[in-house]
Amino acid sequence: MRVYIGFDDTDVVNSDYGTGKVARRYERMIPEGCKIWGVVRQQLLVDPAIPFTSHNSSACVVVDCPDTSYMETLKKTAVAHIETMSLPGSDPGLCLAGEGDEALKALESFGVLCTVRVVSQREAIEAAGSVHLSGHGGTNDGIIGAAAAVGLTAGGWSGRFIEYSGLRNFPARMTVAALLEKNIRVVSLDRDACCPSPEDIVDTKGWLRPRLWGHEAVLPVKPVGKGLWENLGEKRNPDKQKI
Repeated sequence: MRVYIGFDDTDVVNSDYGTGKVARRYERMIPEGCKIWGVVRQQLLVDPAIPFTSHNSSACVVVDCPDTSYMETLKKTAVAHIETMSLPGSDPGLCLAGEGDEALKALESFGVLCTVRVVSQREAIEAAGSVHLSGHGGTNDGIIGAAAAVGLTAGGWSGRFIEYSGLRNFPARMTVAALLEKNIRVVSLDRDACCPSPEDIVDTKGWLRPRLWGHEAVLPVKPVGKGLWENLGEKRNPDKQKI
């Protein structure tokens, strides 16, 4: 069974870590028998009317567990985690939904809304329905991003992985075959859309962040030489990037 756990607004300006790191560290809290499939960063609307710390992004931890009996433990550990790691002055929110939950379709639509217009807490609560949605300090505005993170991630076509198969420990250059062994599909986005060969090399530029496309981890690349491809993504200024 797959469970989606959304975190948002756990940090403040000039803090040492952001919501992405809070979400990634939740892996330490999951019960035995469960495992993290991935952690996905979701980009929401950037607008002057929306208060946010740096980029208005939220994060969703995707957990695979044996059955529904683990839901309550996942919820309790997630609540304890966000309350422990959220910084004073933040407006943290948490959302948790299980695979097949009837509210996921509404949350998916809500997540898309959060990328194009300003939304309210009331809309988040209505979209969440009976799934767990809770605020843990400040204005509780974090429930908006947390709900959006769950919806967009469950939809399977939005966001980028900030954790997946231990990607932060991968070398800067890998073969297409080696990436596929980690369940990361390499897709060419150049004009001719040639298919990368298994023995081809992918230069990740030291920043491997696959996209969530079609419910899979997909790495978009472009050709830069014979048998050589380059990751299309790159890291922001390290002084501004906390996720």
